[in-house]
Amino acid sequence: MLFLDINDPAFTQKFDAILSRGEESGHEVEQTVLDIIAAVRQRGDAAVLELTRRFDRMEAASVQELEVTTAEIEAAFAAVAAEDVAALKLAVERVARFHEKQKQQTWLSTEEPDIMLGQKVTPLSRVGIYVPGGKASYPSSVIMNAVPARVAGVGEIIMVAPSPGGEISPHVLVAASLSGVHRIFRIGGAQAVAALAYGTATIPRVDKITGPGNIYVATAKKLVFGQVGIDMIAGPSEILVINDGSGNPAHIAADLLSQAEHDELASSILITTDRSFAEKVAAEVEHQLAKLSRETIARASWEKYGAIIVADTLDQVIDFSNRIAPEHLELAVADPFAILAQITNAGAIFMGHWTPEAAGDYLAGPNHTLPTGGTSRFFSPLSVDDFVKRSSIVYFSECGLRRLGDSIVRIAGLEGLEAHGRSVSVRQEK
Repeated sequence: MLFLDINDPAFTQKFDAILSRGEESGHEVEQTVLDIIAAVRQRGDAAVLELTRRFDRMEAASVQELEVTTAEIEAAFAAVAAEDVAALKLAVERVARFHEKQKQQTWLSTEEPDIMLGQKVTPLSRVGIYVPGGKASYPSSVIMNAVPARVAGVGEIIMVAPSPGGEISPHVLVAASLSGVHRIFRIGGAQAVAALAYGTATIPRVDKITGPGNIYVATAKKLVFGQVGIDMIAGPSEILVINDGSGNPAHIAADLLSQAEHDELASSILITTDRSFAEKVAAEVEHQLAKLSRETIARASWEKYGAIIVADTLDQVIDFSNRIAPEHLELAVADPFAILAQITNAGAIFMGHWTPEAAGDYLAGPNHTLPTGGTSRFFSPLSVDDFVKRSSIVYFSECGLRRLGDSIVRIAGLEGLEAHGRSVSVRQEK
């Protein structure tokens, strides 16, 4: 863990290691993923089976065997405690209620009597959602990807999830059922992304792929973009906590570790104007680390990519935050609303001492699929907008075209596109 003073002349150099985490040598990963995509495109189901055997140690005679059955989902509900089902239902309801507010309607404008303009909003026909597995079970990722798609009116939601040894968490299956997923396949990695992008005899081709994954999944999404839509390229997770010396150091330490336990590349950063508070948080992190079941992962993350930074003023703190554009931003200050307007770059903003990032991860309502690695400068959280497309509507009456036609022809002439202009002028001839 780095303990830094923001005024240290070497601050930027020392902090760069955290900002550049996860930037693996792209060529080797990219070539591996390109080979996987090519195999799936050329050999379809056969390649998916072969790659699933190799990477997930799962034997199956056909891809149909990798699809989760209704009986398996019913067994999952029977295996999951009633209290867990209730909690997942609550999360689905709250996430759906929030995303309902994002829906846009088709609209038409008749401000001009001889021209009608508008926008038609149409849900995507079929989407694929990728749910990560391996190090942990993530029913919340199912909810955050599937519920906005369902709210948007997507026709079919296909879920893929890596299932080493064939095992898939019953909580993930329950979450998928509650969220409105139509079909589930026990496949993961770049081969799952390729299968969704190009389709196989068994796995249907989708219009868009959403959901986070490892470097191979992220690279595969990047390489199939254009063939299908994607939400974003997600990197390692991160949290930045802004603090003014108020609050409980134990709470802040817990929030930092909630991110560190994700994986070894996760980054947890505190920036505060109070050095004494910073030192107390550092001590609390060490104290709490020893109690975590995922201590090995959390400690590796904290020791390599954790940081506590001391600044002189809140203005310095806010400027730093906006520069790194964090995925999760906690405003752990006495009056978070007083500085909210100054925050320009963040995936999600958690306000005050009683709003831990975990509340947003699970059931506050907003989506937890967020831009990472500084991309909140130009990306937004996953939303209903990701699962619809918008078409422009243009209607000219004869009167409308005659009224504006000369200007259209003139602009076409400026560009040297005679046929464009002719398509208008030919209609204006008596």
